[in-house]
Amino acid sequence: MRRLLLGLVVLSVGPTVRRSDAQDTSAIDRGVRIGIIYRPGVRPGMVLLPVHAPALDSVRAILSRDLDYSDRFELITLPGGDSIRVTAAAPGPRPPAAGGAGRGTGGAGAAAASTLNYPLYQALGADFAVAVTPAPDDTTIVTVHDVAAGGVRREVRARLPALKDPGFRLVVHQLADRVLEAALGVGGTAATRVLFVMEGKVYTIDQDGADQQLVSSSDHQAMSPAWARDGRRFSYMEFWQGHGRLFIQEVGSGKRAPVATTGQALDFTPAFSPDGKTLAFSRATEEGTDLYTVNFKEGCCLQRLTVGRFYDNLSPTYSPDGLRIAFVSTRAGLPQIYVMAADGTDQQLFAPFDYGATGSSNAPEWSPDGQTVAFHRDVGGTLQVFVLDVRTRAVRQLTSVGRNEDPTWAPDSRHMAFVSDRSGYRQLWIIDVETGRIRPLLQKSGARLPAWSPRLPETASSTP
Repeated sequence: MRRLLLGLVVLSVGPTVRRSDAQDTSAIDRGVRIGIIYRPGVRPGMVLLPVHAPALDSVRAILSRDLDYSDRFELITLPGGDSIRVTAAAPGPRPPAAGGAGRGTGGAGAAAASTLNYPLYQALGADFAVAVTPAPDDTTIVTVHDVAAGGVRREVRARLPALKDPGFRLVVHQLADRVLEAALGVGGTAATRVLFVMEGKVYTIDQDGADQQLVSSSDHQAMSPAWARDGRRFSYMEFWQGHGRLFIQEVGSGKRAPVATTGQALDFTPAFSPDGKTLAFSRATEEGTDLYTVNFKEGCCLQRLTVGRFYDNLSPTYSPDGLRIAFVSTRAGLPQIYVMAADGTDQQLFAPFDYGATGSSNAPEWSPDGQTVAFHRDVGGTLQVFVLDVRTRAVRQLTSVGRNEDPTWAPDSRHMAFVSDRSGYRQLWIIDVETGRIRPLLQKSGARLPAWSPRLPETASSTP
């Protein structure tokens, strides 16, 4: 069991099969795009209009960063001073709304729409313009302008908490996601957080690298954080008297409770089923390590999924439809990625490997769209992140610089957080798998085992 614990702390993994088109190929670490030929103008241009209310400066700054980190827009910086006229010389009739998908467009938002100088922003290369304005009823209005159509795409109103309120940032992040949905019709990742382990404790941090919070107990060593699909709960393991006990904790209240039937052995790597009723986990005993499930809603119905008398099975991850579980097994010798039905039947190799040449593979995570499974694999003595195409079972390498491990998917199935020592020490990074853009999430040494949340509900507080 001691050997197994060491294996959990330092998981190893395998060789290149095929490189990703957006593979990370450079040691540059400050948010530049690497590994691709990037052509400016491919993505739609977006400009955030100046704000004229000092209280909204923080809102605009957070929105700008969130939209940049979405990797879906070219953000356009306006010239300073009076070098351009941001509005038309004389207000005219209000332009027709483009798309008709917004809420009511009266008040300050309507005034902005009627005076916006669309030809100017079109000349600057903008496809969209976003205005943040206060309303008389103490709400904040975020207006998304369709510059090409010359009208308002959508208007969103929100009542912002006070700047120092724990829920302020989450509300602004949710506004950023609504801007993205209004502009392109896709879901964003601004209103998400990443759990991670550092110095034996579980922390959470916003996806933009702000608002780090301790969420686990300060009295026990913890590891293996995992999110429920509703974003309202998460689970992790704590060491208690030589055993591993699983806990489930509420995001809003911080209340936590131990999972029934755990804590008498070494239980770790919990994974929530998509329906939010079942927790799959690994259990290590003197006889080996196997996968189990428990109905934590009812506190009953422990079920054993694998029987590995001479090998280990661990690290489960559910498919989004809940029908299958990918996991790690040592039945072939070194750890590799396998898959089975959710009831434990039909176990088979999932990620192909070359026996005798391929290194070990670990830490699988199924993408939210169900199309890929990310994991890390040993390549020539160091770890690299790979992705497995679920349909074709083709494997491609995503990273190549430094040691990279423990990948976790964002809810858009496009961004991924992982651990890397590319800067000289192990820290958290985020990569956009479509463009190869990479940025540091947490510039502190020692972070491990990240778990990216789903989009958080409006009731989720930033302080559990």
